[in-house]
Amino acid sequence: MAALFTTKRKKRLIWVLLGIAVLAIAVTLILNTFKQNMVFFLTPTQISQGEGSSAPGKPIRIGGMVVKDSIQREPGTLKMRFVVTDFSHTVPVIYEGVVPDLFREGKGVVATGVIEPGQDGPLFKASEILAKHDENYMPPPVKDALKPASKTAGSSE
Repeated sequence: MAALFTTKRKKRLIWVLLGIAVLAIAVTLILNTFKQNMVFFLTPTQISQGEGSSAPGKPIRIGGMVVKDSIQREPGTLKMRFVVTDFSHTVPVIYEGVVPDLFREGKGVVATGVIEPGQDGPLFKASEILAKHDENYMPPPVKDALKPASKTAGSSE
């Protein structure tokens, strides 16, 4: 029995266990970093149903179409308000900053920011605005989110 745990085997076992511990710590740190940097994508319908409000201050992305005649700019500032829709629900968005040249009413948009409680429901405070770059492109999550809602909107007309 004494020969089973020789000094050489003890050293090898210690190195293996130490390696496993270091690997476990590295994996934990990597997963924690991914979790902190993860940004979820939600549609206006999901936000209207309360998704995303469980983590106040946690950044999320909202995508949809900018509602026609909804852009309101504050004179003399870079502050603006607009409404994003997935043709089923709408969410008001506030943003302060320069918007992309292709940002327009009736066009696709993806905004990164946080959900805040508003007087008439959830309000999205955007920190970044992304607009599609040509008439043929729409980010895949936005396109997928708009498909079911546009079919429903088209069948009711």
